[in-house]
Amino acid sequence: MKKITMLVLAVLLLAFIPDEALAKTDDWQGERIYFLMVDRFANGDPANDLDADRDDPSAYHGGDFKGITKRLDYIKEMGFTAIWLTPIFENEGKGYHGYWISDFRKAEEHFGTMEEFKTLVKEAHKRDIKVLLDFVVNHTGYQHEWLTDPDKKDWFHEEQEITNWEDQKQLEDNWLYGLPDLDQENAEVRKYLLDTAKWWITETDIDGYRLDTVRHVPKDFWTEFSKEVKSVKKDFFLLGEVWSEDPAYLAEYEKTGIDSFVDYPFYEEASEIFSKLGTSAGPLVDVWKRNEHYYDSPHLLGTFLDNHDNIRFTRKALINQEPPGTRWKLGLTYLFTAPGIPILYYGSEIALDGAEDPDNRRMMDFRADEELIQYIGKLNKIRSAEPALTKGKMEKLYDRNGLTVLKRTYKGETLVTAINNSDQTAEAIIPAAELADDKVLTGLLAGEEAKNKNGEFELVLNRESAEVYKLNEPAGPHWGLISATIGVPVLFIGYLYAAGRRRKKVS
Repeated sequence: MKKITMLVLAVLLLAFIPDEALAKTDDWQGERIYFLMVDRFANGDPANDLDADRDDPSAYHGGDFKGITKRLDYIKEMGFTAIWLTPIFENEGKGYHGYWISDFRKAEEHFGTMEEFKTLVKEAHKRDIKVLLDFVVNHTGYQHEWLTDPDKKDWFHEEQEITNWEDQKQLEDNWLYGLPDLDQENAEVRKYLLDTAKWWITETDIDGYRLDTVRHVPKDFWTEFSKEVKSVKKDFFLLGEVWSEDPAYLAEYEKTGIDSFVDYPFYEEASEIFSKLGTSAGPLVDVWKRNEHYYDSPHLLGTFLDNHDNIRFTRKALINQEPPGTRWKLGLTYLFTAPGIPILYYGSEIALDGAEDPDNRRMMDFRADEELIQYIGKLNKIRSAEPALTKGKMEKLYDRNGLTVLKRTYKGETLVTAINNSDQTAEAIIPAAELADDKVLTGLLAGEEAKNKNGEFELVLNRESAEVYKLNEPAGPHWGLISATIGVPVLFIGYLYAAGRRRKKVS
């Protein structure tokens, strides 16, 4: 009787565990990435600050591996499942950003030791956080020792600047902003870069690379690169940077085996739309439709509103004389409910300001207001729980006067995102035929509910606000709760009764 009681109790309790708590994301399509610049995030060890100077925007500021490790719980609590780090390799001079590499197989001393980086990866994995490392193969630092090594004189292309950015040969062979351009067609260079890429995976157990300056390196190199790194770790993820607003051009690199790309066409549209009042989010659906046309895996594209190479989204809002917090909420609502892998640049959660590089790389401040942080946490939780937001189709239901309503559907589940980017309360009338006659829309952010009235759903949103709805069955008796409320006491009484009878028999 006791075993039966425990079994029934277990079954009843499982009825109350949300499906999302039982599910586990097992592909990158469901990840949410927090992108941070190592030097500008958190200072966990002042002993490695060396010549750090926070008053100089072009100098090291003190961020390091230990600082990131100490803040992993902060990242986890916001709901992110992966972190992308700027290059951690040894750099020259004021290479705080990591892109002026002097040694591809050493950790930058300002950031800490190799053992401290390995600890960071291990601690991230304990929290189910994957680690993406920025990897550079196009160039070295300005003063790299190979430049004066006679045995490596043919490791670089001839020094000449890019004068025609439409000329692919110039993009691949000429020096980008004066940085010495490696010749990946040289067998020795190619072998060194491939071996180095595999070495970091073997040594540190990282989960992926964000590949810098992809279009400045020949496609055949990336084809071999993709094959080689995945031979070490088959589920290793490659996120490429092809800085272009032409999706057709960008998508050509998908054929090399690179899994995903940061979606610059999306960024250009989205950052403009959400940084000012009165614009419609509708054009972003067109961006998505183009992606579906050009890419084999459009759901894997990395979507973002700002990064370390562009002025901060907050600055764009301020230029438009708009309150950044409100602008961020609207933009993030779209980012986390639209197709793609959301990428959040560190500091966005506190609306960190910044103009052109290096001002867009200010030191993180952990003492800021938490309202936006909590909002991001909600969005991450919703996205994690709803497969329709990561795998579903997207359709525009309404788009007028700054109010946009979008539908995501997947395996019978429907989510609706409504964004009012206007200066007044707005309503959208959605025919029930677009959703369902016998269901209701339940707000997941503010909790508002919309019912079918006379064959229509009426969505009303305050000015500059957003809501994410789920199409649900109308509220009714919760039979699981009722059965548990009645069944558990009955089973318990039955157990006591049986136990009492056994004692009587013994006596």
